[in-house]
Amino acid sequence: MLTETDGGVSSGKRAIGSVGIAIAPNDGENPDLLLKNADMALYLAKGDGRGIHRFFEREMDKRLQARRTLEIDLRKAIANGEFEVYYQPIVYLQTGKVSCFEALVRWNHPERGQVSPADFIPMAEETGLIQQIGETVLRTACMHAAKWPQSVSVAVNLSAMQFKGRNLVQLTLSALAASGLPAGRLDLEITETALLQDEVNTLTILHQLREIGVQISMDDFGTGYSSLAYLRNFPFDKIKIDRSFVRDMLVRKDCQAIVRAVVGLARSLGITTIIESVETKEQFETAKADGCDEGQGYLFSKPMPQHEIAEYLAKCERTAVAA
Repeated sequence: MLTETDGGVSSGKRAIGSVGIAIAPNDGENPDLLLKNADMALYLAKGDGRGIHRFFEREMDKRLQARRTLEIDLRKAIANGEFEVYYQPIVYLQTGKVSCFEALVRWNHPERGQVSPADFIPMAEETGLIQQIGETVLRTACMHAAKWPQSVSVAVNLSAMQFKGRNLVQLTLSALAASGLPAGRLDLEITETALLQDEVNTLTILHQLREIGVQISMDDFGTGYSSLAYLRNFPFDKIKIDRSFVRDMLVRKDCQAIVRAVVGLARSLGITTIIESVETKEQFETAKADGCDEGQGYLFSKPMPQHEIAEYLAKCERTAVAA
């Protein structure tokens, strides 16, 4: 037995659905049990992403229970305020000074400890809870950034689900007003995946955000088939070159050539380039030589809580003066 969910409509194109499959007699000898098991396979297929099919397996019930427990815990976490915002610096490659901090949500579970975003963000997206989490991160990040030096901005990631809420512009205005942070010091990051899900509506909202003075960046640039088209359709302030190119740029000439091409294209369009996941001195020097404007990664710092930022900025300032 087969159960299928329609992936919906995006930019006039029919999206690929997800499929759950159960086969008699091993997966059930009556229609009700087959349907139940096919639905279970479908639920997990949807959780793994669009365009996925899954055959029913006996272990799926345990996985499903684990997902349901995670969802319950996630709802409790929102109610109990278990989330904390950490910040990873983005630095000017030429000077080493901090340009911006990217806000990253962390979940401090009372029993599990710190839960990886890779484990709970997909669940939050699937259940719609990402809207509440996203609003909390946006408000908190603006409040914290208002206390930083005026030369330092804050970057906040936006999910596709936040654009579906239709009130993102008002939430942003509210967060800026409550914190006193100038709009120009807020950088909202969006991935191409979010753009693909509802391009017309998303671009409309991005233009509205731009009108209030917020900066807009495209994250994970270079991983999608239409990134160049988006540069034509919307005047992004920054693009973040995806980590996959950074990881191989020292051993693959094609990766380094792509980075150089992106940097050249961005410069001609007046767009700042940020290279992600810089972990070694060699990657840093190569990115700097290739003309990248800014960099982010463990070479500069791991994500840190708000109370460590002042000390980090002071350290960067001392290093810049010494140089």
